[in-house]
Amino acid sequence: MPEKDHIVNKLLKGEIKLHQVENHAESAEEATLIRLLFAQKISGAKMEHLSRYSMDMGEALKRNIENPIGAIQIPVGIAGPLTVKGEHAQGDFYVPLATSEGALVASVNRGCSVIKASGGVKVGIVADKMTRAPVIKASGLQEALKVRTWIEDNFEDLKEVAESTTHHGKLVKIDPVVVVGRYLYPRFVYTTGDSMGMNMVTMATEAALEVLSQKTGAHVVALAGNLCVDKKPSAINLIEGRGKSLVAEVLVPREVVEKKLHTTVEAIVEVNIAKNLVGSAISGSMGFNAHYANMIGAIFLATGQDEAHIVEGSLGITVAQEDEGDLYFSVTLPDVPLATFGGGTRLETARECLEIMDAYGSGKVGKFAEIVAGTVLAGELSLLGALGAGHLARAHRELGRG
Repeated sequence: MPEKDHIVNKLLKGEIKLHQVENHAESAEEATLIRLLFAQKISGAKMEHLSRYSMDMGEALKRNIENPIGAIQIPVGIAGPLTVKGEHAQGDFYVPLATSEGALVASVNRGCSVIKASGGVKVGIVADKMTRAPVIKASGLQEALKVRTWIEDNFEDLKEVAESTTHHGKLVKIDPVVVVGRYLYPRFVYTTGDSMGMNMVTMATEAALEVLSQKTGAHVVALAGNLCVDKKPSAINLIEGRGKSLVAEVLVPREVVEKKLHTTVEAIVEVNIAKNLVGSAISGSMGFNAHYANMIGAIFLATGQDEAHIVEGSLGITVAQEDEGDLYFSVTLPDVPLATFGGGTRLETARECLEIMDAYGSGKVGKFAEIVAGTVLAGELSLLGALGAGHLARAHRELGRG
């Protein structure tokens, strides 16, 4: 401890930087503890729990975190069985959900029960892409139009250069190429295999832009120009899709609606129209749904996804219709970036949560995506049922407030 105190004092005096602590410590774990002690000194806060973790911090330091002081803990619950009928996911699955919101896991669990009683949820991956859209500056409008034409005429050359940077990424198209004054915003669209692929497509696009600049003389202002659109709600992602674009549907018999959701088909249909469609429209919302972000967020945190992409996963449209007396219910999620390989999925707890669903590693991303879509439907159906029955407040009183 005296040696640790010595390093902490150096940090307090500004003699070394936080990122240099590893150079003075015997291990990544010791460096993490030293920074934690420093944080305690400068804040006066007691930090008894941040230092309690089981992950290999040395491995995490390589790709997942800088200047670590420990790890947080979020309760993980499990919901299921979720009966999925997809191309990649078929059968019953138990889904880990990391959340501190009481009633969420119980609600998803109820939705899973309704789905199972209805014969399962059908799921499809309707599109699969990852995007990066730089902003390029030309000398004026005419030059910008020439650059746009050059991009369209030389797609194959740009594709070859971009794909030379990766074993898994494939450049599918560059569309749209938007011109705004002297600025151009070309949207590079890739497939990325089992990786979410944001870093992959960034490096591939950077290589393509070097060729573009050499050939056209246009200036790249920024590698990311916000037409991607990454980690923000956007109409283009709602329409064009990003990550995995998913649709899930279930036909719930009337008697199941009444027995398990304690409401009627007509009540759920009206709640969906009045809340998710009309309410979202009058508010200017881009998410015509009740709470996709709840399920997306809980699954993403449990499985090591990029948590900032929860905002994209919250986009989507819920459909509820009466179908010959039964309830047709579907969720459409056009923008769900996720992975079963690389990134945060390599962290120990994330890997274990993915393994619960047999969705860790290469070749499993389609399966994982379909389970995610089914889980979102389960939670969405359960909440609309609770609203239709007038049970939402009661559920939170009983499960969310202790």
